[in-house]
Amino acid sequence: MSQPLDLASVNALDHAGFASAFGSVFEHFPQAAQGAWAQRPFASVSALHAAMMDVIRKLDEPGQRDFLNLHPQLSARNIRAGTMTADSNAEQKSAGLDAMSQQQEAALDRLNADYIERHGFPFIICVRHYTREGIFAAFERRIGRSTPQELDEALAQIAAITRGRLNARLHA
Repeated sequence: MSQPLDLASVNALDHAGFASAFGSVFEHFPQAAQGAWAQRPFASVSALHAAMMDVIRKLDEPGQRDFLNLHPQLSARNIRAGTMTADSNAEQKSAGLDAMSQQQEAALDRLNADYIERHGFPFIICVRHYTREGIFAAFERRIGRSTPQELDEALAQIAAITRGRLNARLHA
């Protein structure tokens, strides 16, 4: 989208237009936008976001895990390779993950591998709310938690990530 939309314009979009405008808010999961469209008209941006999050929350646990596995790992290598969505690439760069030492990259790779082995999905954090050091600290703190706790935390982080992405596509 080149121009941010206002809420009245959002509510007037047909299904295809809505899916086109908001299908990329959730990482590789346009179904969030497609499912939320039926909730129109939205009284607020918060209501729009809640409708999109409801699509995710209504997935069964295996569906939520599949959804989480659509997300990229935190990785300087992914940034350099250009394999992530534009949103993910910009978000990871904003936290300085593209400017790590080799030792930090290796530590992040180990944390990613350990986290996925323990929980079965990638570590998800709203990187724009953290410094690089804060991300490493959160990784260390969260890796030992129970998988149900981490599933809840990952969805809470997704909510923060997607609210920021949604806000970028809309007029305040």
